[in-house]
Amino acid sequence: MTPETIDTRPELADVSPAMWERIDAIIAGDRGRPGRRSRCCASARHRRYLPQPLIGYIAAGLGLPRAEVFGVATFYSLFTLTPRGRHCIKVCEGTACYVRGIKEVIGRIRDTHQVGIGETTEDRRFSLESVRCLGACGLAPVVVVDQDTTAA
Repeated sequence: MTPETIDTRPELADVSPAMWERIDAIIAGDRGRPGRRSRCCASARHRRYLPQPLIGYIAAGLGLPRAEVFGVATFYSLFTLTPRGRHCIKVCEGTACYVRGIKEVIGRIRDTHQVGIGETTEDRRFSLESVRCLGACGLAPVVVVDQDTTAA
């Protein structure tokens, strides 16, 4: 990247100088090459999220409309626009889990970790997500923590 581009970097506490260097190198290598938005976003995501100012920076660096990069960032489940915790707790709110008490499980998680559905704890240790079905109705109610499925 050129020195004038570096001056346009948004102030983001979560982005280290080393990460800025990687982002700038990828942008410089991918500028003008079609289909490289997702590679650039994947390389830029930090702590599993893409802050919106970073999306704008990537779009400007690639010479693309911001909406195009935003579209990639919001389409793929790999990306999120809000910070995520180190551990993701997914609670199933499908019919079987609902009638077997998932609301009480969600309440316990909320009270224990001070986190609501769609939120991340202040220390970024946990994120709580609601899903419609985890495909384990026989175990209902079901919670998945990272990759581990548990009957609640």
